[in-house]
Amino acid sequence: MDIRRTILLMIFSFSLLMLWNNWQVHQGNPPLFGAPPPKAAPTATATPSDAATTSPAGVPSAPVQAAAPGAAPTIPGTSSPTPAQAQTVTVKSDVLALTFDLQGAQLVRAELLTVPGKDDKKQPFVLLSRDAGHTYVVQSGLTGAPAGSLYPTHLASYKLVTEAKELNGNTLIVKFESEASGVKLTKTFTLTRGSYAIAVDHQIENLSAQPVTPSVYLQITRDGSDPMGQSNTPSFLQGPISFTGPAVYSEQEKFQKITFPEIEKRKAQYIKQADNGWFAMVQHYFVTAWIPPQGKTRSYEVTELEKNLFAVRSIEPVGSINPGSQVSVPTKLWVGPQDQSELEAVAPGLELVVDYGLLTIIAKPVFTLMTWLFSLLGNWGWTIVALTFLIKAAFYPLSAASYRSMAKMKLVAPRLQALREKFGDDRQKLNTAMMEMYRTEKINPLGGCLPIVIQIPVFISLYYVLGSSVELRGAPWILWIEDLSVQDPYFILPLIMMATMFIQMKLNPTPPDPVQAKVMMFMPLVFGGMMFFFPSGLVLYWCVNNILSIAQQWYITQTIANQAAAAHR
Repeated sequence: MDIRRTILLMIFSFSLLMLWNNWQVHQGNPPLFGAPPPKAAPTATATPSDAATTSPAGVPSAPVQAAAPGAAPTIPGTSSPTPAQAQTVTVKSDVLALTFDLQGAQLVRAELLTVPGKDDKKQPFVLLSRDAGHTYVVQSGLTGAPAGSLYPTHLASYKLVTEAKELNGNTLIVKFESEASGVKLTKTFTLTRGSYAIAVDHQIENLSAQPVTPSVYLQITRDGSDPMGQSNTPSFLQGPISFTGPAVYSEQEKFQKITFPEIEKRKAQYIKQADNGWFAMVQHYFVTAWIPPQGKTRSYEVTELEKNLFAVRSIEPVGSINPGSQVSVPTKLWVGPQDQSELEAVAPGLELVVDYGLLTIIAKPVFTLMTWLFSLLGNWGWTIVALTFLIKAAFYPLSAASYRSMAKMKLVAPRLQALREKFGDDRQKLNTAMMEMYRTEKINPLGGCLPIVIQIPVFISLYYVLGSSVELRGAPWILWIEDLSVQDPYFILPLIMMATMFIQMKLNPTPPDPVQAKVMMFMPLVFGGMMFFFPSGLVLYWCVNNILSIAQQWYITQTIANQAAAAHR
């Protein structure tokens, strides 16, 4: 029993530490856990001299160099206008509104038309953007030109060669063209109704009199600032949920995440060359990913372009192109939410951007069960309630063992107190007498702890599933709960949770030590206080779980009490 109290006191102490950390972050101070929040993207007013050295995405200009044999070609940069001066084209499907800059045919803005914004639900969520305070863009182009020449890059001038700008039918095709040094690059973006996956074709035509050997590069550029739509849950409580940064996937190394601090310190570890997989920029609920052609060898690079501005890219040689010939490089681009079923259909392993960490083996089946329940119930709030019932039923035998142990400990609590008074400070005799009583009454003092320990991985997995599922973003439940992914606006669920925890405390054996008893009574306040910062979907789960636990524990406690009373008649 002393071991159990020690465990509970450790949990209580850690909870206080987490609550204090959250208060520090709320007050704008550095967190106690992990790195400080990412700094906002640098903003600066471009001067004429600056314009000669900086690209719209902040890519420093560099002389174009011919690649050394076996070396990756250099991605060049050139001067560019400010975003306010840029010539842009906007195209729309039923789910996406994409804005391209004609300088480089860069994708500089992406609005998810069916996903509400975080602050204004009437406006669509903006995933990609390029403005004074934030840079998150998608780029591509050609590199590997001989010294003194330049192929069409993500900073060259392009022209729009198609007229349609809105989806009319099942597909919308948008083409851009650019020519330099006798090489013509045509980028074709094909948007499909109801899909966030975009087919992107790079057609390279050699208009010169000599063979050319260009390489196609695909790139995602982003600053290290906090993403819009980030969960309100404190980052130190989110685990893998809070990750923002590049990721690379390959069959050899599987899913590899790279943090911005690792890139800054040049300590990023990832596969440098592969003929399969994809790369992405990940944030909570959303992802942007390039899927290069499979079976074609390409190199991967993750780099810091300038202070607080990062890029992840692939570079793929296309071989020699004879005069008058052309080569097409078909790729896919995903710009949208982390919908696991759709991501899995786009590319193998792409669903792994929804990262459950080490508990994926448990979390994946839980998510599958949750989506099946939603297909029956049609409401994510009731889905969470039903899921809680099923998980509670699966662990009923373990919980019952724990509650039986607690009930027996509650029955012998007066005898334990009498032993403490009898033996006083003689710990050896006290422990001997207690163990003898446990053997006589067939009580396992750790019986209430082991089932809880076994259930912890499942509870953590469920926490990650509920916290990572974009399906809960903007999903209502009943009455005042209009979005299960954000805090309860009136804190009703956290208050209900505190009340249920107090009831649970009353059902448990009272610690003999008065100080410990008072400390334990504060635990509902601590955990309930933490729940004020959690998404309401998570709090709903804990409330339902507590109510079911109270019913089960009360029933078992009453049964054992009645059995004990009958035995003494």
